[in-house]
Amino acid sequence: MILDKLKKITDICILVENVERTVEFYTEKLDFELRRRAEGFADFHAHGVTLAAWEIDHINRHTGVSNTRSPKHAHKACVAVELESPASVDELYKELSERGVHFCGAPASYEWNAHCAYFTDPDGTLWELYAWNTGGPDDYHKTDQER
Repeated sequence: MILDKLKKITDICILVENVERTVEFYTEKLDFELRRRAEGFADFHAHGVTLAAWEIDHINRHTGVSNTRSPKHAHKACVAVELESPASVDELYKELSERGVHFCGAPASYEWNAHCAYFTDPDGTLWELYAWNTGGPDDYHKTDQER
């Protein structure tokens, strides 16, 4: 079916104010490897998906896509990275904090049975580091009697 083709996500593109600042953050703070660089655009190697950054005014000039900005601190997407264990979340939180990445708070375990930590890049793109707690991604909406 044609709709099945939409389920193979190959790229995630975040819209940014300043691609130079974005490249610096992703390469220096998060150790992403720059794959391609062009005016107003950059993308990075990742496992199984390409992470791209495109200056919002550049995409507007070339494609006509709106360059209307969301209010500061409004989140429109979250890039999530699943790690192998809750301890891995804690370790990566510590390492990134030491590199100057500012988190929304310390890692914590949540009712959806995941241990998570959240930070933003310079343009406010929200990132989640998470690992499932014992029992994995159980349906946390079920009552104890339904489980």
